Amino acid sequence: MKVIEHLNANKGKTLFSFELIPPLKGESIQSIFDAMNPLMEFNPPFVDVTYHREEYVYKTRGEGLLEKKVTRKRPGTVGICAAIMNRYQVDAVPHIICGGFSKEETENALIDLSFLGIENVLALRGDAVKSEGSFIPEKDGHNYAVDLIGQIVNMNEGNYIDDDLHHPIPTNFCIGVAGYPEKHFESPNLNSDMAYLKAKVDAGAEYIVTQMFFDNAKYFAFVEKCKEAGINVPIIPGLKPFTTQKQLSVLPRIFHIDIPDDLVAAISACKDNKAVVEVGIEWAVQQSKELMEKGVPCLHYYTMGRSGATEKIAAQLF
Repeated sequence: MKVIEHLNANKGKTLFSFELIPPLKGESIQSIFDAMNPLMEFNPPFVDVTYHREEYVYKTRGEGLLEKKVTRKRPGTVGICAAIMNRYQVDAVPHIICGGFSKEETENALIDLSFLGIENVLALRGDAVKSEGSFIPEKDGHNYAVDLIGQIVNMNEGNYIDDDLHHPIPTNFCIGVAGYPEKHFESPNLNSDMAYLKAKVDAGAEYIVTQMFFDNAKYFAFVEKCKEAGINVPIIPGLKPFTTQKQLSVLPRIFHIDIPDDLVAAISACKDNKAVVEVGIEWAVQQSKELMEKGVPCLHYYTMGRSGATEKIAAQLF
């Protein structure tokens, strides 16, 4: 089923879903199964799998010379999605990004997904290469998520890059996009960010998954702002339980989010990360309960490849 079909069929019940990260190159897919197994009792209708673009590394080649190499540290998104659907009979949602892909490469990747029976994608611009200061699209690639969405919609209508194809078969993708309750860090303000989000929905996105947040008031304000802007698709809140004290500085730096004072104080007072996990679980449970009371369509948890905290949260809710 498509994600939007799951959301429309929930009859007021909040669904449970989560996101997985592919293992590092050379590691086993068993880590994916180990993360999923404890969470399956909570009946997730769909599971997201992230995509990680290439990185540049430099290796010494003698005489002080450096060789620049391109590597993908976490490949396997498509294969993982196929394995998940085959093993667990749940719908997999691969992330599709602009960065690192030409339009033809994007088309070929979508054809592969379609052949595998994968009908859901989360369309993202993606991050800049770590060694580059800003996002640079591939030659003949997409610069913005809205353009990527346009290509997917075209394929859903049977329009491929090669217009000489005879009777091309339309694809059948449900398209999700990201939303930012605290705005995307590159947007000059929240109103501009909302305009970009509205453009993605108008282009064909059927639901939104938010960036992680730790203050529900920001999510509720974001939903109201979306309504005012004419955005009427389901908005799934994304949640992340704290598991280490280090995340107090790491998460704001990477994801450009604020941490509430009460949560900062509670985590700072912890003697070790075991105590942090307990604080993180309790905070996420309380967040989740309030969101469920307000009737959110789904709660989506960012597991970062480890399901222990998410399992304890879900056990109190679902």
